Amino acid sequence: MIIPIYQVDAFTDILFGGNPAAICPLTEWLPAPEMQKIAAENNLAETAFFIPQGNDFELRWFTPEVEIDLCGHATLATAHVLFTLLAYEREVIHFHTLKAGTLTVHRNGDKYMMDFPARVPNASQAPPGLIEALGGNPVEILRSRDYFIVYEKEADVTSLDPDFLALSKIDSIGFIATAPGDNSDFVSRFFAPAAGINEDPVTGSAHCNLIPYWAERLGKNDMHAYQISARRGELWCRLKGDRVLMSGRAVTYLKGEIFI
Repeated sequence: MIIPIYQVDAFTDILFGGNPAAICPLTEWLPAPEMQKIAAENNLAETAFFIPQGNDFELRWFTPEVEIDLCGHATLATAHVLFTLLAYEREVIHFHTLKAGTLTVHRNGDKYMMDFPARVPNASQAPPGLIEALGGNPVEILRSRDYFIVYEKEADVTSLDPDFLALSKIDSIGFIATAPGDNSDFVSRFFAPAAGINEDPVTGSAHCNLIPYWAERLGKNDMHAYQISARRGELWCRLKGDRVLMSGRAVTYLKGEIFI
């Protein structure tokens, strides 16, 4: 069997920036263990697989270790492949997912706008070892799916040097560190060592938490954000009721074939 594969840098317009994702179009689903092996072989934060469903698509995402319930950058990357390489002609793509419902991506000039569910984080106690493993002096701890750790300023988030082994032992898929931005509304970093991703370069799903939090704190619904990993990513964000809109750019790195 030959499976097409594409690699796209998402949430950036600069090659080798943003977050790389692999995208594999399928005509029907492979067994989950086989998709997991492909994701592990790709060794990227996420590999997305999709199949056609009429004019829409079904979409699934795998890290090198697990299938996950929601991934933003690989969704944006999949839309980029469909729009620019696979001749998808409509202006809106509908992706049907197992756990996140229907996600839409609109082409908007040189950006792609994703419509995702908001995940409002709630106040939480820090579990034993979290602050020591993450570092710094957080001013607030919250949680939705992931722990959500707020710092006073951007430099606090930039300087974090987590103990990934210690973080991987805490019961959470991921850890979002965030603060007000120096040249943006807010900044963030995202760590998920238990899922095989020590630091994710740019994380759309984390912004499902970040956007409602910062919208309330800043008193505004439209925001500009950076994820300040080494590769760095840029997002234009909007809170719209119980949905979050995230816009970003993407660039193609490679296309090829998998032989299995």
